[in-house]
Amino acid sequence: MFKAQVVVLAGGQGSRLRPYTTILPKPLLPVGEIPILEILVRQLKYYGFKNILISTGYLAELIEAYFGDGRRWGVCIRYVRESKPLGTAGALKLAQHTEDDFLVLNGDILTDMDFARLYKWHKQQKATASISIKERKIQNDFGVIEVGDHHELLAYHEKPQQVSFVSMGINVLNVKAKSFIKKGECIGIPDLMLRMKSSSQKVCCYQVKDQWLDLGRSEDLERAQEIFGQHKSKFIMT
Repeated sequence: MFKAQVVVLAGGQGSRLRPYTTILPKPLLPVGEIPILEILVRQLKYYGFKNILISTGYLAELIEAYFGDGRRWGVCIRYVRESKPLGTAGALKLAQHTEDDFLVLNGDILTDMDFARLYKWHKQQKATASISIKERKIQNDFGVIEVGDHHELLAYHEKPQQVSFVSMGINVLNVKAKSFIKKGECIGIPDLMLRMKSSSQKVCCYQVKDQWLDLGRSEDLERAQEIFGQHKSKFIMT
């Protein structure tokens, strides 16, 4: 079991998932019959993380009422509530009792990633921050043209595929990362990472091949329902 605290970011309005999120905060939207955030809580417990802090904002009272103190799942859950939107990193300034290194993850992701392995890897790197990343391939539906200075054709790529790495919304931070956030500042995780890098802090990237979906759009939520229905045992460990 890890003594490390986990901070779950669950304060967003989920505007891209309306009308679903007009009555429920995004972390309480069900995948199968289980809220997204409950799947994450169960996974955290399985991997040995029992000290969970949930940062809430939009419809905070519903999240707090559902999870309570966490004893139903064998974990300890506490809350901080944003009085105004602080971004994905600004909310970390509100988190108390974050000692040494702590896990930070978005409350709207579906993954079968091993959180314990990430945490141990981060400790080995002795980094200020570690960002989980995954390779994504995006298919362009059109032929892409490269044009020269004199209007001549340089290259013609028929429906090329773009390959890049994306952030998974799962990170490990050292407590000193909080010193790079001003009190009451609205700042996102990307800007925080760049701010630390520009101050010569060690920021590492942890590449994974695990299943991962960010449930920010209705089509992503529909895809998550399909994957979860087919592979439920990969996401709900016992």
